[in-house]
Amino acid sequence: MSDRYGADVLSGDWRAPKGGRAQPVEAETGLVVEDVDTGWVGAVVRVEKASGMQVVHLEDRRGRLKGFPLGPGFLLDGRPVVLTAPTQASAAQLAQARQAAARTASGSRTVHGQRARVASGSRIFVEGRHDAELVEKVWGDDLRVEGVVVEMLDGVDDLAAVIRDFAPTRERRIGVLVDHLLPGTKEHRIVQAAAGLTAYRSFVKILGHPYVDVWQSVRPQQLGLDAWPVIPRGTSWKHGVLAHLGWPHGSQTDVSQGWKRILGSVRSYQDLEPTLLASVEELIDFVTVPPQE
Repeated sequence: MSDRYGADVLSGDWRAPKGGRAQPVEAETGLVVEDVDTGWVGAVVRVEKASGMQVVHLEDRRGRLKGFPLGPGFLLDGRPVVLTAPTQASAAQLAQARQAAARTASGSRTVHGQRARVASGSRIFVEGRHDAELVEKVWGDDLRVEGVVVEMLDGVDDLAAVIRDFAPTRERRIGVLVDHLLPGTKEHRIVQAAAGLTAYRSFVKILGHPYVDVWQSVRPQQLGLDAWPVIPRGTSWKHGVLAHLGWPHGSQTDVSQGWKRILGSVRSYQDLEPTLLASVEELIDFVTVPPQE
């Protein structure tokens, strides 16, 4: 005979919530979870002890950090979980996987255990300190592996003289990054004159970007802007930008501090405009090409 009443309704885990019982999950770095009480969604950054309890720190998509007690009260892909401290074995496995997939700020795969090469004869020249600091932050690891040194020009007015003094050859090439390189500008005329040095033409590559200053090569969204402001003629561009941002702008010290904040917003090549990326990558390729026999 069939069971007209069906299975015992009290059998099984009848008290389990609709979403299922919370399952233990190790709070590995990068795991994205949601805090049930606040709705905060973020990736695990670290787990630490604070005030006698374990705290998990979550970073949201805007880079904001918030700490929560380690344990129950989280959702993973919509399912309840209990976050537990990562074990040594899983931490070591995760570190090994990260090392294998690690990339530099420029997007290149990280080379582990290799010392920086002795500087080659080739150079990349940039206009000023801010240009050099930005190139170092994003491409510094790559340049050290290749043994390429970045030098500052303090402007490009004497670019032709710099090239003649350096006397580049097949083994000692020059790459130059120029700000505000647009047809009809002073910079364009200077570059054309430098390109006329036929004796060195094969060993020099001069590229640039269209921005008034290298600051503009940082995506404005990194600073909470939709676009970089248009600064009226007769007003210092950098001071005008700082004023627009509501930052101190009355002195050169203010400019330096402002640049540090802008540079600090850059984490990788993804935070820079494509025009700058293309120029720097092409210059690096040019100065690192092995000499042809």
